[in-house]
Amino acid sequence: MSPEFPPVATIIERDVRDALARGGEQPIVIGLCGAQGSGKSTAAAQVHAALIASGIRSAVLSLDDLYLTAAERNALSEEVHPLLRTRGVPGTHDVALGMIILDQLQSGKPVRLPKFDKACDDRAPPDRWQVAPPGVQIVLFEGWCVGARPQSQAALAAPVNALEAEQDRSGSWRSYVNDQLAGRYQSLFARLDRLILLEAPSFDVVRAWRTEQEEGLRRAAGNGIGAGMNDAEIEIFIQHYERLTRHILEEMPARADLSIVLDEHRTVIGVKRVLTN
Repeated sequence: MSPEFPPVATIIERDVRDALARGGEQPIVIGLCGAQGSGKSTAAAQVHAALIASGIRSAVLSLDDLYLTAAERNALSEEVHPLLRTRGVPGTHDVALGMIILDQLQSGKPVRLPKFDKACDDRAPPDRWQVAPPGVQIVLFEGWCVGARPQSQAALAAPVNALEAEQDRSGSWRSYVNDQLAGRYQSLFARLDRLILLEAPSFDVVRAWRTEQEEGLRRAAGNGIGAGMNDAEIEIFIQHYERLTRHILEEMPARADLSIVLDEHRTVIGVKRVLTN
């Protein structure tokens, strides 16, 4: 009989508390990586609430909230490649802003945390940003490619889906994304003290999870008009993420400090730790 594991948030919270107990410089930055629909944002919110309730000062920083503005991405799409108009991949985030936020959190002062409004596909005005309290002890930095490493140049040669084959025939988009990940993003991810991965079973499951998310948005809107993407739009959208998501699932489990293995229902079926001295 296979062992039963606690929920994702419980496992992460225990790991965070263990990191705090070991001491060291604060705030401790916990990277939480998980593919679209894996439940990372929900888990981060639950862990954050549990820590706050027990008197531990915590803040959640989402990679999604560091997206470049619509104007910046439009300019990038004209200067580099049209696919960069779509938010998501490395190269479409304000990495410098992320570094500034982490620096400010380490200063021990209250910090305004950026907010991206996906409804209008643009950064929300600063008066809508939440404020992290002074003296934050734990930063939960969550995102679909947090902690990711670049691919080899050889791996970029063949397209992985129709989007790349049809709209990136020269490979310039995926090369730019990979170069960005190899450069500025590694400086940002170097700020992580621990890396936790929510390990999906496969990319096909990730596709199904993303579809579920959009179906939920349509149901919540009643008639569905103006809410969420249809199935064809979802398929195109997730192809932007496919290459790096597959790469993360192949290489990150061997090096993440903690990998939480999920089945297709997001139930925990395994926990793997990388032992360090």
